[in-house]
Amino acid sequence: MLDGPSVAAALKSCGVTHVVWIPDTELGAWNAALSATDGLSLVRVCREGEAFALAAGLWLGGRKPIVAVQCTGFFEAGDALRNVLFDMKIPLFMIVGVRSYYAHQQGATPDTCPVFTEPIVSAWQIPYAVLDNRSSPDDLANAYRHCQAEQRARAVLIAE
Repeated sequence: MLDGPSVAAALKSCGVTHVVWIPDTELGAWNAALSATDGLSLVRVCREGEAFALAAGLWLGGRKPIVAVQCTGFFEAGDALRNVLFDMKIPLFMIVGVRSYYAHQQGATPDTCPVFTEPIVSAWQIPYAVLDNRSSPDDLANAYRHCQAEQRARAVLIAE
């Protein structure tokens, strides 16, 4: 299970220095644990495109940032994402919350966010894994470490 304390511990164990985010839905529940973790700085932004630009600057400055946003914000951030991941070739790790994932699987929501998230991540040619309520903090840490070992952007999609 991925809760605030386990996510904070996993990120800290990987050497992540900054979480650049807009705390939304499920991800927002991690706020207290992330805020209380020594050595991990939270940077809240106004727009998701800003998150990618700010994380790029941190990375260029020698830090180890990640971006955490909801799927709709990921959709909105396309141009910044293109610049950072493909033009600048920054191996940024992203946590993307997929709103209504479980409700969509049950046919219980008109929300199209789960319909488009995976195809859009695939269209951007970003390797990803879906983490759900069976996933462990080790799954998150392993995805981050894989991103760093390959020196290529990678995402985890958090089922909400």
